[in-house]
Amino acid sequence: MLPNAGVSTTPSILHVDIRRFPWINRLAADYAFDAARLAPFFAGDVRDADAWRATIARVQAHPRRRDDVVTVLAAQQSRRGAPAAAKDATATLREPRTVAVVTGQQAGLFGGPLYTVLKALSAVREAEVVRAIYNVPAVAIFWVDAEDPDWAEVNACGVLDGDAALRTVALDAAAKPPPGRPIAHAQLGSFIEGALAALEASLAPSEFTPELVAALRQAYAPGHGMADAFCRWLEALLGPRGLIVYDASDPAAKPLVAPLFAREVERAGHTVQCAIDAGEALTALGYHAQVTPQPGAAAVFSTRDGRVAIRTAEDGLLVGEERETREAVAARALARPEGFSPNVLLRPLVQDTLFPTVCYVAGPSELAYLAQLKPVYEAFGVPMPLVQLRASATLVDANAARFLARGDVAFESLHAQDEAALNALLAAALPPSIDAALEGVLGAVEERMTALAREVTVVDATLEGAVRSAVGRMQDDVKKLQAKILQAAKRKDETLRRQFKHAQAQAFPGGTPQERVVGSISFLNKYGPSLVDRLAEGLTLEPGMHTVLAP
Repeated sequence: MLPNAGVSTTPSILHVDIRRFPWINRLAADYAFDAARLAPFFAGDVRDADAWRATIARVQAHPRRRDDVVTVLAAQQSRRGAPAAAKDATATLREPRTVAVVTGQQAGLFGGPLYTVLKALSAVREAEVVRAIYNVPAVAIFWVDAEDPDWAEVNACGVLDGDAALRTVALDAAAKPPPGRPIAHAQLGSFIEGALAALEASLAPSEFTPELVAALRQAYAPGHGMADAFCRWLEALLGPRGLIVYDASDPAAKPLVAPLFAREVERAGHTVQCAIDAGEALTALGYHAQVTPQPGAAAVFSTRDGRVAIRTAEDGLLVGEERETREAVAARALARPEGFSPNVLLRPLVQDTLFPTVCYVAGPSELAYLAQLKPVYEAFGVPMPLVQLRASATLVDANAARFLARGDVAFESLHAQDEAALNALLAAALPPSIDAALEGVLGAVEERMTALAREVTVVDATLEGAVRSAVGRMQDDVKKLQAKILQAAKRKDETLRRQFKHAQAQAFPGGTPQERVVGSISFLNKYGPSLVDRLAEGLTLEPGMHTVLAP
C-alpha cells in the first residue's frame, strides 16, 4: 500500500500509535514503523509501490488451477446461498490477472470477536486499493480455519450488556467435536436455541435486536456445522461487499494441494528447520520466535484417525506411533489428500497455492509466525505475499466519545484496571491555587525544618534526628491532607468519575482490549446493519495506527 493510500477521511475521535500499547509485541511495532529492519523476513514493504508491482507480477505468473478453485468456491457459495456480489468476485478469480487479498480466522461463535470483522473489512478495503492504484482485478478472501481443533477459541462470544458489562455466551459441551477432531466436525443441535436465547437476553435491547437475532437463527440453525454457520453469517454480513468466504475444511479442495502435502512428507523436517532457523535469526535481533516446532516434525498432520502428528524416524516416518516409509505416506497424500491437514507453518502455503495471494492481512501474532516462513516459501517455489497489519479499532458510544475527545486522559491509560489514571485526571482538575499552596507548604516545611536541624545541633547534636522525624510526620500530614482534598474532589465530581468508568468499561472490558473479547454482534445490535458501512469509512489501513470510533 502506498503511504496514506486507503486512509479514510471520515472523522474519528482519535488515532493512537500502537507503540503506546504495552500489549503490542515489538516485532509488530517495528514492522509498522521500521519495516527496513525486518526486510530479510518478508516479501517486501507494503508502503512501497515497487514491492506491490513486483509481488503482483510474481503472483500472476505463478501457475495455479484457477478453474478448479473457482469450482470449489462456487459449490460452497451455492450451498450457503451467498450474495451475488460474492459470487461475482469468485468468478473473477478465473482471470489470469486477478490477484487476491486474503485474511482468515477460526470460526468463532456468532462471528467471533470484533477483530474478526476488522480483518475481513481490512481485506475488502485493501483489495479496493489494489484495484484502484495498480489497475488489476483484485478480490478479498476470508479463509475460515475450520481444521483447527481448538474448541476454546471458538465456543464462546462476549457481548456488552446495557450497563457496558462484559457477558459471555457459550455453547453447550454437547457441541464439542471428539478429541483431536477439527471444528468442522462440530454440529449444531437443538442446544443452539439455548445459546441464541442467552445471547438475546445478554444484549442491551435495541430496535435492531429482533431482526439481528432472526438473521443469526438462519445461520446458526440445528443441523448446520459450527464452521458452516460461521461462514453463512460472515457471508451475509460482508458478502454484499464482495468478500469471498472459504471453508478450508472442504475435502473437495484437498486434491488441488495434494502435491504440496506429498512434498512436505517427502522432505519432512525441512520446513520445520527453516522455521527454527528463521526464529533464531529473529531472536538474535531481539525479537521472539512465535513458533518453536519440534525438530524432525512434518508440517502436515494425518487426519484419517483424528489429528495425528507425523515425525521423522531413522527408517522413515512415525505417523502417530505407526512406522511407515516416506514413500508410502507421500503416495497416500497424493491419492487421498483429504486425510491430511497442514499445520500453522504449511497452512499459508496451502492458501497461496490455491489463491493468487498478493497480500495477507495479519494480526500481530500472525505477523510473528509469518516472519519465520520466507525460506519455506522459497523452498516450495510459492510466491510469498506482502503482509499488511489488520485495521485495529475500539468502538465507543457518544458519551465515551465526548470524554475521550477532550484529550484529558491517554487512551491506553484506560487499560489498567485501577484508578491511577482517574486520580491523575481528578488531581489535574483541582484549582491550580490549591495545588500550588500544597506544594508551597511542603517546600516551606522542608526549608524551615532543615534550617532548624542545623541550629539545634549547637544545643544537642542528637536533636537533628528528632527534627528530621518531625519533618517526615509533617510531610505525611500534608500528604494526608492532600489525599483528603482529592477524595473531596472525587465526591464533588462524580460525573467525571462516571465518564471515566464508562469509557474504560467499553474500551477495555475486564482489562482486555475491546476488539479481542467483545463480539461484533454486540455492536451490530447497538448500531444496526449500517455499522459495516461506518466501519469501512472510518477505519484506517495506515500501519501502526489504532482507531477509536463512535459509529
